Amino acid sequence: MATRAQPGPLSQAGSAGVAALATVGVASGPGPGRPGPLQDETLGVASVPSQWRAVQGIRWETKSCQTASIATASASAQARNHVDAQVQTEAPVPVSVQPPSQYDIPRLAAFLRRVEAMVIRELNKNWQSHAFDGFEVNWTEQQQMVSCLYTLGYPPAQAQGLHVTSISWNSTGSVVACAYGRLDHGDWSTLKSFVCAWNLDRRDLRPQQPSAVVEVPSAVLCLAFHPTQPSHVAGGLYSGEVLVWDLSRLEDPLLWRTGLTDDTHTDPVSQPGHSHRFQVLSVATDGKVLLWQGIGVGQLQLTEGFALVMQQLPRSTKLKKHPRGETEVGATAVAFSSFDPRLFILGTEGGFPLKCSLAAGEAALTRMPSSVPLRAPAQFTFSPHGGPIYSVSCSPFHRNLFLSAGTDGHVHLYSMLQAPPLTSLQLSLKYLFAVRWSPVRPLVFAAASGKGDVQLFDLQKSSQKPTVLIKQTQDESPVYCLEFNSQQTQLLAAGDAQGTVKVWQLSTEFTEQGPREAEDLDCLAAEVAA
Repeated sequence: MATRAQPGPLSQAGSAGVAALATVGVASGPGPGRPGPLQDETLGVASVPSQWRAVQGIRWETKSCQTASIATASASAQARNHVDAQVQTEAPVPVSVQPPSQYDIPRLAAFLRRVEAMVIRELNKNWQSHAFDGFEVNWTEQQQMVSCLYTLGYPPAQAQGLHVTSISWNSTGSVVACAYGRLDHGDWSTLKSFVCAWNLDRRDLRPQQPSAVVEVPSAVLCLAFHPTQPSHVAGGLYSGEVLVWDLSRLEDPLLWRTGLTDDTHTDPVSQPGHSHRFQVLSVATDGKVLLWQGIGVGQLQLTEGFALVMQQLPRSTKLKKHPRGETEVGATAVAFSSFDPRLFILGTEGGFPLKCSLAAGEAALTRMPSSVPLRAPAQFTFSPHGGPIYSVSCSPFHRNLFLSAGTDGHVHLYSMLQAPPLTSLQLSLKYLFAVRWSPVRPLVFAAASGKGDVQLFDLQKSSQKPTVLIKQTQDESPVYCLEFNSQQTQLLAAGDAQGTVKVWQLSTEFTEQGPREAEDLDCLAAEVAA
């Protein structure tokens, strides 16, 4: 695996010339008709003034001297007192503030009594004025509800027509990473792809030049940063492998990989994730849910495994009759509960979400090869979508609520206590590829659609239409992924089929909880689906 690293790590983080002008004051001598010597200050000699004389009746004039003294002055420097206007070197005189005890209180009180009547008279005149009728003062700073901060991309990946298939923020919230691959039809297993990362805190951020680039021999379909290690990121490949990189190691970032063994997924990895025990969990459409642990040098070892078999799924009135025999259920998405480290929700190709547990003990009825016993994790089956599920998201504010989105263009809000959804919203006539709860607003979530937009919902305002519709792509090419930033909560990143990552800045309307919002969420969770 080759790597290409851009300069710089991912970690965050005169005398003044003075021009002086000298001038000389020039003193004037006696005025016209006032005889007497004129002291020439320049030459330092006495000059004798000449006069008009009458000689034999003829008037003549001496050309070599003036008969009257003339006052002269320097035309280039008239001012005797001058100040350099360009450089002022004098230190400012500090303003002395007298302590209140040194003020003349009686004189101040007398002054206020003298001006009181005049001030009240002027205030009354202003109060009766209609000059500002209809003017409303707005003390809050006006800003757009959503604005685009950065448009990021990697030109070599975009030149290959690769899509941004996944996005993840690191644990500090300063670095956003994306995976490049393809989500449309075709065999992309041998196509070289990339993992790119940008440190948004760097002053020299270049949107088209990532801080780190990792070349990968197979298309990367999903990505997840470690929950506490800011530079560790896991990726799932089209080939079925799971890899972990350390993006702070510019020369050789690969830490661990699963390799291609009997334990490895046989289908493309749909989603990696880090469990609460800091293991890497991967799911795929081959029906396996696998937990990996990095051991030794470069090897991810399988520690626990699960298999989804149709026979062993809890029955639901909305599901078709289980077929006889062994039938794997393809997993397409995963989300862990924020309240129970063992609990997770799976999205499936069949369109139904599954509530699953890492503590499940029942053996899976499967003949899939594995170095560890495979168990059946499913505990509850929910009513299905009209097509495969592409994304699930557990509420960070309520233990029983989660969202799902899929190819039917609907977002379903489920309670883990009942099979039917609490509500179903049709957001698009095309696929929905991603849905995420806000990390700071209990009733806000975002969804990415196949029509090139990101929809922000605030259920406090409306349960049927989005509060804001963000146009990510002008040609309506799909938006495949999005992620809120849990540290810098005003940031939302979304990736699309043009190979672009856009970082959107949200207004305080989407980052500050409204009154009784948590209580409204509890009321929503307590509803019984019709």
